[in-house]
Formats: sequence, C-alpha cells, structure tokens
Amino acid sequence: MCLLNHILRKSDLRKIKKIFEKAMWRANLLTCVSKDMVKQYKSIFSNSKHICVYNIVLTKDAIFKMREKLKDKWFKDNKPDTVFLAAAKVGGILANSNYPANFLYDNLAIQNSVISASYKYNVKKLMFLGSSCIYPRDAEQPLKESSLLTGELEPTNEAYAIAKIAGIKLCESYNRQYNTDFRSVMPTNLYGTNDNFHPQNSHVIPALMQRFHKAKISNASEVVVWGTGNAMREFLYVDDMAAASMFLLALKTKSYKANTQPMTSHINIGTGKDITIRELAETMKLIVDYKGKIIFDSTKPDGAPRKLIDTSRLSNLGWQYRVDLKEGLEKTYEWCLKKSIFK
Repeated sequence: MCLLNHILRKSDLRKIKKIFEKAMWRANLLTCVSKDMVKQYKSIFSNSKHICVYNIVLTKDAIFKMREKLKDKWFKDNKPDTVFLAAAKVGGILANSNYPANFLYDNLAIQNSVISASYKYNVKKLMFLGSSCIYPRDAEQPLKESSLLTGELEPTNEAYAIAKIAGIKLCESYNRQYNTDFRSVMPTNLYGTNDNFHPQNSHVIPALMQRFHKAKISNASEVVVWGTGNAMREFLYVDDMAAASMFLLALKTKSYKANTQPMTSHINIGTGKDITIRELAETMKLIVDYKGKIIFDSTKPDGAPRKLIDTSRLSNLGWQYRVDLKEGLEKTYEWCLKKSIFK
C-alpha cells in the first residue's frame, strides 16, 4: 500500500538534500496533507503483516526531471498495489487569492505524476482526494455529484478547483481507456489535529483557533474575522475523513461502479450539516474561553456564500460520520495546547 503524504524521515530528507545539492538545485518540497490522516490510516492497518505505509517526495518544477526519476524508482522498487493520493498544495482564501498560479500548476504536477505512475506500475486501486470547491459557486444546495461542470466556479479558489477537477477527469479517463480502478472522493472542509496552523495560509478553523487563542493570551479586546460572517460552511473531522476513505476503497469494484457513473465517478464525503462563519466564530470563542468581542470585517471576501455537499450517495452505501463539530474542535484545541502549536 502506498500513502502519499508529507511525513519525511530525517534520514530520507538528508539523502534527498545531498542529491539536490550535488545537482545545484534547491530542494523545495511540497508539504500539504494532514499528519493525523496518515496516523489514522496506519492505525487501521496496524494488524496487517502484508501492508506497509510508504512516503514519496514531490518537488517543485525546478527539479521536475529529478522528481520524476525519484518517483519512478520509488514505484518500481516498492510496487504498491494501492495508492491514496492525498498530497496537494492547499490553503485558505488569502493563500488561494495570492498564489493562483502555484495552486494550479503544483496540484496538476502532483496529480499527473502520481496517477500516471500508478497506471505505469500496475497499481490495482488508487483513491484521489479532491475538494468540494470543484462545484459551481451558485449550484443548488446541497451540492450533488452531478453538479460538477454545470456553472462558474468561485473566483477566490478557481485555480485550485480546476486542478482538482482535472484530477477527477484524469482518473476517469484512465478508467475508461485502460480499465483501471482509480476512484475519487470529494471531502468537505477538513480540520483536526496536525492541521496547518500557518497564520496567513491556513484554512478557516486553524486560523480562527490560533487567532482566538493568541487574543486570549494577550488579553486583546477583540478578534477580527474576515467577511460578513454570513457565509455557510460544512466541516468534517480528519478521523472521519480517513475512515470514509477506507470504507470507499474497500468497496468491491462492482459495487462502486453501481453507485457512480463512468464520467461522474466521484463521491462526496461530509456531514451534511453546515453553520455560518459567525456561528463557527462564536463556538470557537467558547472552546478557547476568550472573553473579548468578535468583529467581522465586511471589506474582506466571504468566498462562496454556501458550500454544503449532498452526502446521500455515501449514506446509502452505509457510512456515517461520528465526530460532531464541537467535539472535533475540542479535540483539536486540546492537541494544540499539548503540542504548544501556538507559540
């Protein structure tokens, strides 16, 4: 089994840096998937003697040729039969707005490289993780899988969405042309332990959690939240995402195909429940125990007005999420305090 992620062993990183230094190239590594999801996958397979979880390094375009050689060597040496393609360049509204070229190019490079290698080296099953931003901005809510490519995308994350749509279509195209078993899942907004808590480039939950915590520690009188607070979002805890991924990958090919179509083969993963950003901020305030005021900056963008996905296809297959938002936020905040994330 191959799980593509950003956890690097120190020894591997040292070896890779030496290779790049000799070639006089800069080792700029993409590091874009939750460690906690990796831990969840590992725990699921901990009792199996026949499955190992490996790491693969994906570099930027300046070392494209070197990356391809390393990737091919890795696939050839390890011969994975299953691939979880969770690697991606991700971020919130600010990062997506500031770096659209990077979000489009880097994600296309990752997907094209890994999916093509999976076919080349006879991988039996591949699961591609996309995003709910693939759906049109003004699509009917909740967002059904059939809404894909029926309207214009949300401008603030259009580049990322286009890359993810391309990943879905590449998987479908390999399936149609080569009879592969490459599957795609579209998770709603994910959060949880080991998330990216960068103050500028993180998603809304880690960004707010850090902001409220620092305001509490500094006794700040107010916390500023981007937008009007009226935008609605759905959130899924990372453990539930990992469990849903394993559930869908374990489905027999016949069953998976019976619940999808050749050119609409992806399945949504979420809770089927959403809240306003205002409600999220108020909940975060309680969990962090912040006593000040919340100010909404309406001069900043809201993003899409609502992003609630339809999870009926997944529910009909027999899967349901377990961790509600309040519990997930509490777990995440406790982990942050334990690990001293907010320095």
